[in-house]
Amino acid sequence: MAAVAVRNLDDQTHARLKEMAARHGHSLEAEIRRILDKAAGLPDENIGMAFYRFAQEHGGFELDIPEREFEDPDESLFA
Repeated sequence: MAAVAVRNLDDQTHARLKEMAARHGHSLEAEIRRILDKAAGLPDENIGMAFYRFAQEHGGFELDIPEREFEDPDESLFA
């Protein structure tokens, strides 16, 4: 992973970035990474959100749920 240092960052910009990080529950470094990734066009979603977005764009999808088979419990497990 690459590392970048930003010199001469305006104090107000730094303060706003810290506020944004706190609002999103991130560290300042994680918030800056998120902003830079978004600006660079990198995805800002996890696999669950990717599936959700795909389903929304394609009208959802149906999953076959198999029938469950129930057996009487082994009584010795509860003794």
